[in-house]
Amino acid sequence: MGNAKKARQKRIKFAQIKKMISPKDNRLKENAKKEEIKAIKEKEKETRRIKQTPSALFFQYNTSLGPPYFVIVDTNFINFSIKNKLDMAKSMMDCLLAKATPCITDCVIAELEKLGSKYRIALRLAKDERFQRLKCSHKGTYADDCIMERIEQHRCYIVATCDKELRRRIRKVPGVPIMYLSNRRYTIERMPEAFGAPAV
Repeated sequence: MGNAKKARQKRIKFAQIKKMISPKDNRLKENAKKEEIKAIKEKEKETRRIKQTPSALFFQYNTSLGPPYFVIVDTNFINFSIKNKLDMAKSMMDCLLAKATPCITDCVIAELEKLGSKYRIALRLAKDERFQRLKCSHKGTYADDCIMERIEQHRCYIVATCDKELRRRIRKVPGVPIMYLSNRRYTIERMPEAFGAPAV
């Protein structure tokens, strides 16, 4: 009686093991391939959203830019201008050979306030009456993202920055000129009509 019970238990155990499929089984790979093909087909069905190019752009040339120019100023541009003892409004006019209004966002002011007493001169300069204040409605106070968001919405600004990373990001947006410091002077890229800018 005992032997028969043992034999039956062995058969049940053997049957249970037999039911399991090896993880290297071909059938599982085929199922995975089918799922991948199905996912690719679903992605193809999804509608692609392409950003609309502004009507002011003629290829890479921005027709909405014209005097008086509005220049969005970044935190480090103010600091470098102070270090090089440059009057921002006058130097911008010398570079562009036209009236230029420096604009400053709330995020740049907040960034300067966070930097502390070391940058109090830059903060005082940023709060000057000649600077036009641009209100920010978004969350957070990261100035680079704020500037990028603004220039993507409105292509009527020149961006003044010495930050290489931000300049790299702006170059991806067509029709937005970049102003920066070079040899103690302001220079501008991607703007052919700026005759006052030194040749780079």
